[in-house]
Amino acid sequence: MGWEGNAGCTPRPPIRPHPAPERRVVIVVFLGLLLDLLAFTLLLPLLPALLESHGRAHDPLYGSWQRGVNWFATTIGVPAEKRYNSVLFGGLIGSAFSVLQFLSAPLTGAASDCLGRRPVMLLSLTGLAISYAVWATSRSFAAFLASRVIGGISKGNVSLSTAIVADLSSPPARSQGMAVIGVAFSLAFTLGPMLGASLSIEMAPWLSLLFAVSDLLFVLCFLPETLPPEKRAPSVTLGFRAAANLLSPLSLLRFVAVAHGQDPPAGDRLWSLRRLGLVYFLYLFLFSGLEYTLTFLAHQRFQFNSLQQGKMFFFIGLTMAIIQGAYARRISPGREVAAVKRAMLLLVPAFLLIGWGHSLPVLGLGLLLYSFAAAVVVPCLSSVVASYGSPGQKGTVMGTLRSLGALGRAVGPMVAASVYWLAGAQVCFTMCSGLFLLPFFLLRTLRHPAQTLKAQ
Repeated sequence: MGWEGNAGCTPRPPIRPHPAPERRVVIVVFLGLLLDLLAFTLLLPLLPALLESHGRAHDPLYGSWQRGVNWFATTIGVPAEKRYNSVLFGGLIGSAFSVLQFLSAPLTGAASDCLGRRPVMLLSLTGLAISYAVWATSRSFAAFLASRVIGGISKGNVSLSTAIVADLSSPPARSQGMAVIGVAFSLAFTLGPMLGASLSIEMAPWLSLLFAVSDLLFVLCFLPETLPPEKRAPSVTLGFRAAANLLSPLSLLRFVAVAHGQDPPAGDRLWSLRRLGLVYFLYLFLFSGLEYTLTFLAHQRFQFNSLQQGKMFFFIGLTMAIIQGAYARRISPGREVAAVKRAMLLLVPAFLLIGWGHSLPVLGLGLLLYSFAAAVVVPCLSSVVASYGSPGQKGTVMGTLRSLGALGRAVGPMVAASVYWLAGAQVCFTMCSGLFLLPFFLLRTLRHPAQTLKAQ
């Protein structure tokens, strides 16, 4: 679209181009994120075999990491079994990846507030494509770690996707957009591992690279800019000057970069935003830890092999995708907090059933409740948080939220694994299920942003 000409003699002001339809934006975000996450999840079922191949090659860097994993396993009392060692090693790499996301997500969001969503998104996707290219063209463990580092730093595209949805002017479109992002995660984590399991270690990185390049070209061709120049932050320097506020966990929980930015939220709204950030962190800290130890429990109690584990996570992912498509995206604006509170309460019996159940039907019921709650919490919390901040702060707000989630995912699995092996599955799942009441009570007195604005 360009400027329209003047057909008559009387000069007329130029007509600004109309913003892209919100439905088109949501569809492009969904498909782009699906391609990105398919590229990411291809690795998951191949990670144990990949690590074993580096071990057989006597890679010195791999050996030093393996000694660290062995020390951790001995400290918390993990049985000396290859399967458990692979899960711990994979968890360590996953935690390192989450730490990099924790560092990069708020900086990426702050940059997009000034430069626009589209150019920063393209830069992030270029970095992800480079990360898969490094992995595909080298076979050393150092190159694999380098690809994870590049990918972790570049993974700000997920928080940018939520910021793009937050830019939408219609509350129903924002709610549906956040739910659709959840559907993309569920589908990718259902289909990606299945596809990856059918590939060789040599072929997987090339297919991931193909997905990443396709995503980059797709976004380049179809993603419009959703943050117009007049609504952007005046300078990217302002965002990066507060780098300490974007990298300190305490400052992130207090949303200091938002509070000190241009046009910060008023007192009550800032207090509510901080409470939502704490709820988001606590939820993902507890949830990711129990999600990680579920692998140990299924193998230890039910003797699940790799195929059965894959079927279990396929059931979880498919259930989440159905719930997000049929229920979560239909939650009306203003009802998200109530939906999150119901989901938090469901997690208490869900993890009690999983932790104490010794039969497959009880495990299945626990996983069904678990899947329902998981399908609702993150999209609804993201939708509520998207209502805070001025247009030129949405990237910083959503990047900070994503960073808090990455911090929870980095720390939660190692803490939960330690409790699991030191105190047992029942103690671990009972303690953590009870702790889900903490974010529930934090939400009890929270008002929706629209109500807060009306009160002001």
